[in-house]
Amino acid sequence: MLYVHRNSVNNKQWYNKDGVIAWTADDPRNGDKYLALFYVDQKEPRESHPANRKVTVDLKELGFGGAAKVRDIWRNQDLGNFSGTEFSPVINYHGAGLYRISKKLKVQTNNPIIQTKYTADPAPMVHNDTVFLYSSHDDDNARGFVMREWLLYTSTDMVNWTDHGVVASLKDFKWVPYDNGAWAPQCIERNGKFYMYCPMPGGIGIGVLVADSPYGPFIDPIGKPLVKNSYADIDPTVLIDDDGQAYMYWGNPDLYYVKLNEDMISCDGEVVHEQMTHEAFGERKGNQKRPTLYEEGPWAYKRKNKYYMAFASTCCPEGMGYSMSDSPTGPWVYKGMIMEGDRRSNGNHPGIIDYKGNTYVFGFNYDIHFSKISQHYERRSICVEKLTFNPDGTIQQLPFWTAKGVDPVGKLDPYRRVEAETIAWSEGLKTEKSEAGMYVTAIHDGDYIRVRNVDFKKGAKSFEAVAASSSSGGQIEIRLDDKEGTLIGTCVIGNTGGPESWRTFQAQVDKVKGVHDVYFIFRGGEDELFNFDCWKFIR
Repeated sequence: MLYVHRNSVNNKQWYNKDGVIAWTADDPRNGDKYLALFYVDQKEPRESHPANRKVTVDLKELGFGGAAKVRDIWRNQDLGNFSGTEFSPVINYHGAGLYRISKKLKVQTNNPIIQTKYTADPAPMVHNDTVFLYSSHDDDNARGFVMREWLLYTSTDMVNWTDHGVVASLKDFKWVPYDNGAWAPQCIERNGKFYMYCPMPGGIGIGVLVADSPYGPFIDPIGKPLVKNSYADIDPTVLIDDDGQAYMYWGNPDLYYVKLNEDMISCDGEVVHEQMTHEAFGERKGNQKRPTLYEEGPWAYKRKNKYYMAFASTCCPEGMGYSMSDSPTGPWVYKGMIMEGDRRSNGNHPGIIDYKGNTYVFGFNYDIHFSKISQHYERRSICVEKLTFNPDGTIQQLPFWTAKGVDPVGKLDPYRRVEAETIAWSEGLKTEKSEAGMYVTAIHDGDYIRVRNVDFKKGAKSFEAVAASSSSGGQIEIRLDDKEGTLIGTCVIGNTGGPESWRTFQAQVDKVKGVHDVYFIFRGGEDELFNFDCWKFIR
């Protein structure tokens, strides 16, 4: 209800007749419509004025020409698909009903891209045809900023993201005096080494970790801050120019940079404080301490000999602005907004990459948190959108993060082992890491995983899943293209003797060909069902 109140538009009375008032509103993100019905008849109930009123709703008048899906918001229950005047709810005397009406074949939700944890401050990197997405991590119960480690996700298609868990933490820096402050990082590759730049707020400085693999393990090679300049030492971003010179930029509320030596763990020269002019970073009105639109979270990016400095803009809420230059050291010229701020997201943080012929911008919103609780806490979730450039190199402004997100740029092979934590969308699940690796846990009846763009080619005959359970287990319904799509098989998961006693379970499936989204719907009793490690189909 609070989400409806906060985000709906076009709120209006639809009709007032026969003792019933109907109210409608629109959800601008996905085209859904809200319908509220109020039984306000003042006459006492009797035969001609019953205590319960059946209200016929004409879905065509609401703009749904075909079938529509109706959800009862008060009961938190999907009522099914209806068309024409089939939807006729019963409203109690002086009672009310509130419904979400969606097209039956609605756009599937893809943003935010991670649902099993709260993630923020995206730092994408492309290496060996794979996107490595490093992120900060908001604690599940955070009220303010509770951030102790950095996470890693990978994808080869921009829609299915594999969780690799914690890749580094504050414990890797012996000189850091606290265990809460793992803010926005960035990782970059040079000469076969991977360098992760990590800020520690409160004037502690910016550290650097190094690894031989993008998956880690990362170690601190210098045992002290790489930069300790001021309380503004947060949100580092690193650019290696075509001539081999590396630059690190950072700062809130001002922008700083320093040249890095080829070893990437030492500085070449003094720290430079950028001139925070209106021409360089836009004009912010009404705040003398922060005269430009630049707020924090810089991201350095180069395209066709043009240098871009994207940044979290204004506060709060934060949007994403950007400036351009012909040089990595400026002068910068403010060009506009990549995305305006929106009341649905207190902060933002850009991360930009080129991948498979497209350019993508990452950031975050609070959608998953707000779907559970209306109170604002710092529990953020990473999103991604595709960027489009004008002929002069400027960026076409995006709307706020859409539910649709981006299209897949690759197909998933179901005939090799696929980690269960490879997820395009999920509900009700968590991921954990043990000595054996990552797996999906906290699985209850009705939870599900969606995996996108699965290429079955000429057809699959069977399915196998590796799972573990100390309870009676459950089932995995395998459906195509929708939560309620075609059921092609059910894999029964039994008790294995322990939550990490892994066994392989198999099931026959109806032969399926071509490319589909695959839904794994979990069924069983009231308690946790089982842990899910990996899966694959058999030809």
